[in-house]
Amino acid sequence: MNIRSLQRNNNSRPGASNQRMGALATLPVFYKLQDKKALVAGGSDAAAWKAELLAAAGAVVHVFAEKLDPAFISLIARPSVSGAFIWHKRPWSGDSFTGMQIAVCDASTDGEAQAFSCAAHAAGVTVNVIDKPAWCDFQFGSIVNRSPAVIAISTDGAAPILGQAIRRRIETLLPPSLAKWAQLAHTIRSAVNQRLAPGGARRAFWESFVDRAFGAEPTGSTARQLLAGADALGRSHASPAGKVTLVGAGPGDPELLTLKAVRALQAADVILYDDLVSGDVLELARREAKRMLVGKRGGRESCRQDDINATMIKLAKAGKHVVRLKGGDPMIFGRAGEEIVRLQHEGIAVSVVPGITSALAMAAQLGVSLTHRDHAQSVRFVTGHRRNGELPRDLDWAGIADARTTTVFYMGGRTAGAIATRLIARGMDPSMPVVISRSVAREGFERWTGTLRDLAKGMALIGYDEPVLIGVGLVFAAPSERQVLQPRASLQPVAEAGPGTRNPRKANLAL
Repeated sequence: MNIRSLQRNNNSRPGASNQRMGALATLPVFYKLQDKKALVAGGSDAAAWKAELLAAAGAVVHVFAEKLDPAFISLIARPSVSGAFIWHKRPWSGDSFTGMQIAVCDASTDGEAQAFSCAAHAAGVTVNVIDKPAWCDFQFGSIVNRSPAVIAISTDGAAPILGQAIRRRIETLLPPSLAKWAQLAHTIRSAVNQRLAPGGARRAFWESFVDRAFGAEPTGSTARQLLAGADALGRSHASPAGKVTLVGAGPGDPELLTLKAVRALQAADVILYDDLVSGDVLELARREAKRMLVGKRGGRESCRQDDINATMIKLAKAGKHVVRLKGGDPMIFGRAGEEIVRLQHEGIAVSVVPGITSALAMAAQLGVSLTHRDHAQSVRFVTGHRRNGELPRDLDWAGIADARTTTVFYMGGRTAGAIATRLIARGMDPSMPVVISRSVAREGFERWTGTLRDLAKGMALIGYDEPVLIGVGLVFAAPSERQVLQPRASLQPVAEAGPGTRNPRKANLAL
């Protein structure tokens, strides 16, 4: 199938809006306060925190209060990192707003809040009353400080604790050294713009800069090296080289993405994604990135691998950063090897970002260790079908039937009955515990537990319309059953032992 017919635009997911920007509860702005006057009314600890923020932005903070909290006194006593404090030992009044750019009040009553807000508006000053949103023109959000890179999070005053939780998530994505890189960008921007005209070369420079910004801290020679690289780009008449990043999207839950995967999605020009990649994962991608569905789902129409390879090569040679987004881990049953060889043959830079493969997500969701010192000393991942939908012919079924190895079959829904037959024929106990997990780490997750002999029945109950994993091994037994379900030292194939030679457990066919 031609890749063009499977392309989707950025809003192709169900429920997506055609609007570029949805409604905003508040407008996020960044207000320069260097050497500007700011008013803080009140001497409480809460007022001190707001005063510290204003001074950190370079404001001259005029504090109106008869008394100050000890934390406030300590704040004023030590040198400010940027601005300054002036303490007026009296309550605020109407003339306190003269020349002020911004005003903050810690009001004890709604009446005081209303009076302060009205006085500020009469003077043409923007106002915030702490913890009283009805009288606020703006709110202070939770801040991630990598200045000059500054991120503010607002919940419009509805859930400050949620804002703080979001801040913590973002802080894990941004190393502290990013502040130095942001300052370096500020320092060299003018010189870079003189060397590189707007367009591909300038964008390539800053993309390279960003890649380095999430690594080690800049050194004293970094600026010189960067400008030398800009000079080289300026002299080159060739188009900036593109690249391809193979990214593991994990089993579906966006919280299982690695930080490196998120950064790759944010840096992509084009994303070629498989059908198993969830919409929630795609939401983390750079908004301007072009998204192209390339199928790759068992039992459904999809693009040919040659077409996917050709598309990646074409886009990369056009100078694009292409992200090939694959479900799970790209190096497990994802044809990554074929893609890497083809890209390298074309001289295209390619890198890999690992993802959490579905078997590991299943184990976590079930609360099962795939290896257990009493039951399984190794784990094996096996493909459950080949191109024609049948079981692969060259599998070592005798090895797979080893009772002390946990085996997880990928893409084995339609071959479940044949899998059970082969394993039993190679000596595996028909009462061996098995589990079928559907839509692992996704909405609609279901599981069936039972025995090997009833695997086909369990598969019929689970259904074939969603991806499944089949786990086989003693680790999938209930904890109370594991001690009695020890592997047998030697088992004869069913055809030789004949029926009735085992005392199988009753299968659990409940979902």
